[in-house]
Amino acid sequence: MRAIWTGALSFGLVNIPIRLYSATSGTELDLTMLHKKDLSPIRYARICRADGKEVPYEDIVKGYEYRKGDYVILTDEDFKKANVEKTKAIEIQEFAKESEIDPIYFEKPYYLEPEKGAEKAYTLLRESLKKSKKVGIAKFVLRNRERLAAIKPSGNALVLEQMRFENEIRTPTELNLPDAKKAGSKEIQMALALIEQLTEHFNPKAYKDTYHDELKRVIEAKAKGKPIKAKGREPKATEVTDLMAMLKKSLEKEKAKA
Repeated sequence: MRAIWTGALSFGLVNIPIRLYSATSGTELDLTMLHKKDLSPIRYARICRADGKEVPYEDIVKGYEYRKGDYVILTDEDFKKANVEKTKAIEIQEFAKESEIDPIYFEKPYYLEPEKGAEKAYTLLRESLKKSKKVGIAKFVLRNRERLAAIKPSGNALVLEQMRFENEIRTPTELNLPDAKKAGSKEIQMALALIEQLTEHFNPKAYKDTYHDELKRVIEAKAKGKPIKAKGREPKATEVTDLMAMLKKSLEKEKAKA
């Protein structure tokens, strides 16, 4: 893996030099955008609005429009000067129980690796978090943006969970959502029984991206000129009058499996 950020992880007056690595990798198929007319690949270009010409990447700078038509150019050094410490430090500001944090705030995980000589301080923080059953709440700057994060142990690693700020979370107040009275007590009891029947110890290895393979099946068939038969069928909403019957059938089906 290649480190995407280096700096220091700090709590109190303790600074731990670390490297930041992405903890996830994508599995999307690499699809190429084509011109429908002749299937020529599409190339995305950076076009200058003034003269309509393509601009080389090395000639592009970042600017902030502080007044209509007037821009201030910002360099990498300018971003650092805004706050040198924040661009090179992940500062734990407090500790909290992870159960207190709504999962909607979690955005992307990263691994933290100690630099040479920082192993003892790294281990101290990791083991202390394990014993306290707490996570560290921190702020840092990545790709010219300040981020919120939760620092937590995972095996022998410290994981940084990049988080969303509270003002980035949309509230569902504009949605037409039903209240609790819509579900009857008998239906809830049946649903609870079904949930209990389907409850298992979570095993992430049991879940695979099968749609990826199914899409490749379609691609291979098209490449060979073979007819493609759609797999599965579109689900239909269960009618309110059939809800109890469907719950009973689901429960009987799961009991039979067991």
